[in-house]
Amino acid sequence: MAETEYDAIVLGGGPGGYVCAIRLAQLGVKTLCVEEEEFGGVCLNWGCIPSKALIANAHFVEKSKHIADHGIAVSGVSVDVGKMQTWKNGIIKKLTGGVRGLVKSNGGTTLDGRGKLIANDTVEVTLKDGSKQVVKAKKAIVVATGSATIQVPGFEFDGKKIIGAREAVSLQQIPKRLVVIGGGVIGLELGMVYQSFGSQLTVVEMTNNLLPGIDPDCVKVVEKTLTKRGATVLKGARAEKYENNPDGSVSVIVTVDGKQQKVEADVVLVAVGMKPRGKGIGLEELGVTVDQRGFVPTNEYCETNVKGIFAIGDVSGAPMLAHKASKEGEVAAEVIAGHHAGKDWVTIPGIVFTDPEVATVGITEAQAKEQGLTAKTGKFPFSVLGRAMSIGETEGFVKVVTDTKSGRVLGIHIVGPNASDLISEGALALETVATAEDLALTIHPHPTLGESLMEAAAASIGKAVHMMNR
Repeated sequence: MAETEYDAIVLGGGPGGYVCAIRLAQLGVKTLCVEEEEFGGVCLNWGCIPSKALIANAHFVEKSKHIADHGIAVSGVSVDVGKMQTWKNGIIKKLTGGVRGLVKSNGGTTLDGRGKLIANDTVEVTLKDGSKQVVKAKKAIVVATGSATIQVPGFEFDGKKIIGAREAVSLQQIPKRLVVIGGGVIGLELGMVYQSFGSQLTVVEMTNNLLPGIDPDCVKVVEKTLTKRGATVLKGARAEKYENNPDGSVSVIVTVDGKQQKVEADVVLVAVGMKPRGKGIGLEELGVTVDQRGFVPTNEYCETNVKGIFAIGDVSGAPMLAHKASKEGEVAAEVIAGHHAGKDWVTIPGIVFTDPEVATVGITEAQAKEQGLTAKTGKFPFSVLGRAMSIGETEGFVKVVTDTKSGRVLGIHIVGPNASDLISEGALALETVATAEDLALTIHPHPTLGESLMEAAAASIGKAVHMMNR
């Protein structure tokens, strides 16, 4: 008979839940991790990892189009979708299996099923076969149920013509015409993938800007690439509905500047964001606060307003990022185990895996002014960086925002090659309260892309060497 009592129960096996379960087990807390679908959550199964696998392939395709300028002739490049999906699925299987194995090898227990709280210390799990199992937690229950795709009225998913990100990473054919509703992170990442694979791309964004919340100068570089490759970008536009055509395609009715127009598509990807999965799992019945959007508010220790119930990851609030969820998982585990821990980070980096990539940490110059700070930016373009030239990726720049009074780095914004890797230095700079001079005085190896941070930091304090100071 399966055990029914544990020290802690974690609901959800995504980047927050499985990390929490592993850390709890490492700290000697008898732990059960319950997962409804597959361990690894959205991130490993149809989010972060599979999309980045496709993005990497798209980058290879784009590279092949321009490598002739470097003296290397490439011909006959084609995309074998079936083989690519098999390769991608192999990565997913290896990682998800590894996650389950890590929980178990560290002493935790896993259970496949949907969990629902029926008391402050009790969870009812509906197993795959429909039967139910009741389990109790002596110390704590951690809610790590993640988020789900938002659907737009009139564009309900059918899995074929109208799809979400889950289906988009598993397409068996490249659509000739792809309409993406939503010009945010998910929409642009996946839209650019299929654009590189040959789709005619149209992006429909309700606001007046793509990638809302991202440094506008960075966004301009991405938008320029989109349109240069032939995409149609409709901003300030609303997708109203769609009509099925006799040939199997659809016509998307879009309102722009008060006028309606039709956009023809073979596939429509709805990518307007994610919503937290805080409702319907028994929290409200126990008095746990769940806001109108479905978020479960927590304090600095990841605790909800009800003692013994914690929440981490997407369900606990923005930003809805895997690395934030994992860190909260560690914090919650250590608090439950009686250690001193808390959500005391200074900043959380954000990345958009478009082409070129965008990565940000901290605040923008505009946000600094809104906070009453006097800031100056230093901007170093990849077009004059030797390493960027040598790899043929010179679009974009690094921007460092510096407080002119203290010299402290307030934010770093990168658009360009390997931005996702470069931003970690920026995060460290903010966490350690580094000054722009600290970055500028740190010797960076040459020739590397990382030199761009050193150069931009120097520019922000008027000490640039490889560009004119302004």
